[in-house]
Amino acid sequence: MAAMMRRTSTAAVIAALVLAAVTSCSPEPSDSSDGSSAKAGPTDTRSTPPAPSPTPTGPCADGTCEITVEAGDVVNVPDTYGLGPIEVKTIANGTVEMTAPLTGSGYSISGCSGGGGVSSAGGGGVGLSCDEGTVATINDTMILEVVKTSSTTAVLRIEPTG
Repeated sequence: MAAMMRRTSTAAVIAALVLAAVTSCSPEPSDSSDGSSAKAGPTDTRSTPPAPSPTPTGPCADGTCEITVEAGDVVNVPDTYGLGPIEVKTIANGTVEMTAPLTGSGYSISGCSGGGGVSSAGGGGVGLSCDEGTVATINDTMILEVVKTSSTTAVLRIEPTG
């Protein structure tokens, strides 16, 4: 009989452990209809300051380069030029079409056709259309020259003015 009691007490202990495990793993009661826990921690409502803009990288990041590009390429230039990354949109018939966000409150272009818009707080963008052989001055700080074009590529030279 002692053996039978051991089995019974062992079974009772196992049943108690299983019940304890199931009870400890069950979700806490919820006060909301969506099933979320009523004991959620406090929410941090402070706004996080925006991360600083990363420093441009790539062959033109220092402001001087000669680079071969094709449609879809992005060329990073220094913030001091007043432009964000320049994206090459198309290259066709000796013309390079590009776009760039503006980082200042104004812009100027001479030598290439271009247009765009600027908000009073900065921002906006500009489109540039430059023919092979064109030397353009942008924002009176940057020279952009389309040195050579082919059916799918162009060679751009970028450098500071003066």
